[in-house]
Amino acid sequence: MKKKGSQGTVDRRSFMKALGMGGAFLALNATGFVPGALASDRARPFRLPPLPYSPRALVPYISQATMNFHYGRHHDTYVSNLNQLVRGTGLAGDSLEDIIRKTAGKKDQKAIFNNAAQSWNHDFYWHSMKPGGGGKPSGELLRMIEESFGDWQSFKDDFSQSALTIFGSGWGWLVQEGSKLRIVQTRNADTPLVEDLNPLLTIDVWEHAYYLDRKNVRKDYITVFMNHLINWEFARKNLLPV
Repeated sequence: MKKKGSQGTVDRRSFMKALGMGGAFLALNATGFVPGALASDRARPFRLPPLPYSPRALVPYISQATMNFHYGRHHDTYVSNLNQLVRGTGLAGDSLEDIIRKTAGKKDQKAIFNNAAQSWNHDFYWHSMKPGGGGKPSGELLRMIEESFGDWQSFKDDFSQSALTIFGSGWGWLVQEGSKLRIVQTRNADTPLVEDLNPLLTIDVWEHAYYLDRKNVRKDYITVFMNHLINWEFARKNLLPV
């Protein structure tokens, strides 16, 4: 279990283990939430994972109204759809990661992939933010950012521009590939997991992530994410040894 002050931090390896698995994984935080779409029973193998903070914790940068719709409706719908789609299939007992990898690129299982990947992506996104986040990382993560992108400002500009220029709906990612870091765009429900990349953090740029607060001004939402929300501790703990 990890605890830092009143805000828990969940590294990706523990986070992955919890996603879609039957074990009881606890990450203590101010709200007592358990991250990960934890498997429950055969009839409803996946449940909506609790947020790692309260729905109003990111105010004024993300409103409670946005969280209520984004988490309480969009994310919940993906989990509910996935439960219906895997019922009676050989996938019902698999983890989200296994389902994503087994169904990726298969036209006859596109709906399962979309809902599994969106369930996973959203849970990872909630953990990529925290109250009092943003700014510049430190230590090994900052060293790798500077080595991979030249300097901190270049990374910040490149990540923001990449997220801004995703056409339509999608996700902006910071990923690890060996000893280097990369910025990756994915469209719709796609995820770096199927490319064997190690995600460190993500920003959701589907319009429902920011429209109630920022209307169609995605740039303002990205600026707020970088300056006030990004959870560098989560990203640091996701680094794999090289």
